[in-house]
Amino acid sequence: MDMVNVKVNGIAVSVPKGSTILEAARAAGVEIPTLCFLKDINEIGACRICVVEATGARGLVTACVYPVAEGMEIQTNTARVQKARKTTLELILSTHEKKCLSCVRSGDCELQKMCKDYGVEDAGMFDGFRPTYELDTSVPHLVRDNNKCILCRRCVAACRQQFVSVIGANDRGIDTHIACAFEKPLSEVPCVSCGQCVVACPTGALTDNDSTADVWAALADPTKHVIVTTAPSIRATLGECFGMPVGTNVEGKMVAALRRLGFEKVFDTNFGADLTILEEAHEFVERVQNKGVLPMITSCSPGWVKFAEYYYPDQLDHLSTCKSPQQMTGAVLKTYYAKKMGIDPKDIVNVSVMPCTAKKFEINRDDQNAAGVPDVDIVITTRELGRMIDRAGILFTSLPDEEFDAPLGDDTGAAVIFGTTGGVMEAALRTANDWLTGKDNKDVEFHEVRGMDGLKEATYNIAGMEIRVAVASGIASANYIMDTIKSGNAPWHFVEIMCCPGGCINGGGQPIQPAAVRNFTDLKALRAKALYDQDAAMTLRKSHDSPVVKKLYEEFFDDGIGGHKAHHCLHTTYVARKKFQ
Repeated sequence: MDMVNVKVNGIAVSVPKGSTILEAARAAGVEIPTLCFLKDINEIGACRICVVEATGARGLVTACVYPVAEGMEIQTNTARVQKARKTTLELILSTHEKKCLSCVRSGDCELQKMCKDYGVEDAGMFDGFRPTYELDTSVPHLVRDNNKCILCRRCVAACRQQFVSVIGANDRGIDTHIACAFEKPLSEVPCVSCGQCVVACPTGALTDNDSTADVWAALADPTKHVIVTTAPSIRATLGECFGMPVGTNVEGKMVAALRRLGFEKVFDTNFGADLTILEEAHEFVERVQNKGVLPMITSCSPGWVKFAEYYYPDQLDHLSTCKSPQQMTGAVLKTYYAKKMGIDPKDIVNVSVMPCTAKKFEINRDDQNAAGVPDVDIVITTRELGRMIDRAGILFTSLPDEEFDAPLGDDTGAAVIFGTTGGVMEAALRTANDWLTGKDNKDVEFHEVRGMDGLKEATYNIAGMEIRVAVASGIASANYIMDTIKSGNAPWHFVEIMCCPGGCINGGGQPIQPAAVRNFTDLKALRAKALYDQDAAMTLRKSHDSPVVKKLYEEFFDDGIGGHKAHHCLHTTYVARKKFQ
């Protein structure tokens, strides 16, 4: 590899040819502030916060996109640089709604931190006309507040990366703002509710459509039996809300915190993941043996399902009819659990903690009410749970480890890895391999479908059959998969698709990390490792070995996996959606 030698604030450093000043500074132990820059997503040098002085350059240059050259000397903190950054911050603040005390991002806002660092309290000489905007609250998963937008365009880039591009910059000059075409609300465009724009936003311009007030109200209602279930990936990310290292598995502390919030039962959505695998693997085997529609595609990710309904409505028969683990868990709670406990399903409030903003949309879909009431009543994101724990004064990092409630707190390693791209496929292969071969196979790891690549393909010989699979994460990869299927040239039998790049560990509801972390830390890999490590340490690693799931079929779904009772409770339908209302 060709290397380039430069100096950053007098410190000599050697970096690969083609590196930017931002990367060279990082190698020298210097962090240059940025607002618009997100590596591989938004590299436009527009906000001008990262300006530095460099030999050979005329004037100040943007470190995020300016390449280094041999012998270059870079100064990142001169008086000229600091004055330029402070002036830029004052200009940004001149049109920014400064309601920091009530903003959900207060203390976690990149703009707020920079203003503190540079001693900026107001817009100073740039105070004047400030455009005002109405909030867009038209969708269940997020709120857009352009009064707090700094026009960094990170959300636009994230939406473009997701191959949806339903937002962009409208108007010009002082009137420039981020919105949908023709000023339509988000509810009237083909947004897939993935929330990647929210985790990209450096301020409070994009936030969860907060549901915590509904949870607090339910917990305070003595007539309600309030249950909480947590998705597989939450244990690998919730600790970040409390300053713990990325990739820390906090399952035990999470359970302890939820009990202290007042939930009567704390269950694991992993139970629903195991259940999903049995129904999905059964459906796949049936399609293979009976020449059904192939490839079969997973249906766990509501953002992906919504994308398919918008953009490939003529291909919906490829989707598995299985509900997602969230909805399966909810359906079992409102039917089997309610019956066992002698509770009217109407008196159960099922709160789901999810990494995914699209889950807020999913609970209102048709066919998500097995007991005649919603399978899931309220969805909160990882971030919302973190805020609830803070508000309750719970000292998260000091909590003892506690276990989920039985029986719906038991799971297998196959369910744990659902939280990362390739995990659903691997879990399904573990079960399908045993069922098709009639053996208890000891080799349960399918490494070819692991990793953070947007598209992974593999071929497995199972019981004399060549099973070709594909795993796609991110809508751009999903689009390629669907175009290939539509062309009639798809070689696969089974496909896993996750809406968010990297899967649920990188969902739109996960803890927001600043650009300084996102640009130089592989969040997806670290979070995924926590799940794979837990799976590897577990005794039961196949969904069909779960004693709780076996008991459920013996006692409740007694006509078997894929039977009429299970189909009524655990399967769903899809609808073709119009892209433009």
